[in-house]
Amino acid sequence: MGEKIKVLVVDDHQMVRMGLITYLTVEDDLDVVGEASDGKEAIQKAIELQPDVILMDLLMDGMDGIEATKQLQNENKMKIIVLTSYLDDEMLFPVIEAGAFSYILKTSSANEIADAIRKAHKGEPTFQGQVTQKMLHRMNSAKKHETLTNREREVLALIGKGMSNKEIAETLYIGIKTVKTHVSHIFAKLELEDRTQAAIYANKHHLT
Repeated sequence: MGEKIKVLVVDDHQMVRMGLITYLTVEDDLDVVGEASDGKEAIQKAIELQPDVILMDLLMDGMDGIEATKQLQNENKMKIIVLTSYLDDEMLFPVIEAGAFSYILKTSSANEIADAIRKAHKGEPTFQGQVTQKMLHRMNSAKKHETLTNREREVLALIGKGMSNKEIAETLYIGIKTVKTHVSHIFAKLELEDRTQAAIYANKHHLT
């Protein structure tokens, strides 16, 4: 057998750390070199111990997993696997953008976690089904506005600025019925339900 994969376990719950460490330690190819209870300690231990893979919790007192991931990626190329109970967009996308290599849930089996560690060490990311679906949906959503005509983009931008149909018509020198038609097309193409969602979309994608 070759060199063992060095793992750092980061979680603010001691029982979770103990459970992970107990299982991972019995795997012949894995070596838990340390543990940390928050982001700040994770950075210190990572620099000191130089693990190959870090299992990173997200919500922790003090520095969270997102900030810790961002700082660690700025300093080295350790593979960070997010291991969390949360699947909401406010957690998933920021930590992926911060440099997380894989994202798995705490509902994963011990074998799945060990396999994710092995894959990360080989340069293969792991994203469970629900996570993959969210990422694909975000990618597709980001491109939806590319289907808009130039005029529809102009209308969407003005909706994003809070303008009414009448104000948009006056600004673009077009009839209010034409504006309403454009708005309907925008809702259909972007799969939006109302002007509020349209305004949020326009600002989120910097179309204003």
